[in-house]
Amino acid sequence: MTVRSMRATIGSADLSTSGRRGHARLVETVASPDLVDAEAQARHTAIAREIYAVRRRRHKALPADLFGEPTWDILLDLYIAAREDRRVPTTSACIGAHVPPTTALRWLRILEARGLVEREDDGRDGRRTFVCLTFRGLAAMDQTLEMLGRSIVNVAESTSASRKGVGEA
Repeated sequence: MTVRSMRATIGSADLSTSGRRGHARLVETVASPDLVDAEAQARHTAIAREIYAVRRRRHKALPADLFGEPTWDILLDLYIAAREDRRVPTTSACIGAHVPPTTALRWLRILEARGLVEREDDGRDGRRTFVCLTFRGLAAMDQTLEMLGRSIVNVAESTSASRKGVGEA
């Protein structure tokens, strides 16, 4: 279901609060994505890009069938695209999830129902739709990537301090 058809179906109801089957809203964002400064956006995008790349390379050490978290792959892919001002066709989002298309489409519907992504018809080609993070989804990803970035820095500082302590002993 696209954003346009959902709006037509439910009228002027707020899509970010409408859920299916009473799913709990687990995403509480504190900052508007527009309020995240350019430096933080660049840092978050670099973190997202690296996480996504590492997820694609880990099959070199461990069998690929041990891993599966298509929603995270979709969210990372859409976050990077949003920060690069790229539109993502639904089929590309499915490919980026690295799971069968039916599985990726199911997760896109779940993310859409939870107000994190939205689909929009392609005005030029009626067969194609685009998918993107909603305002809420973008804010949630900024918040998550900020947290991950802080954790990475904390680990790096802790490891560095441990090495200095060993060298001084």
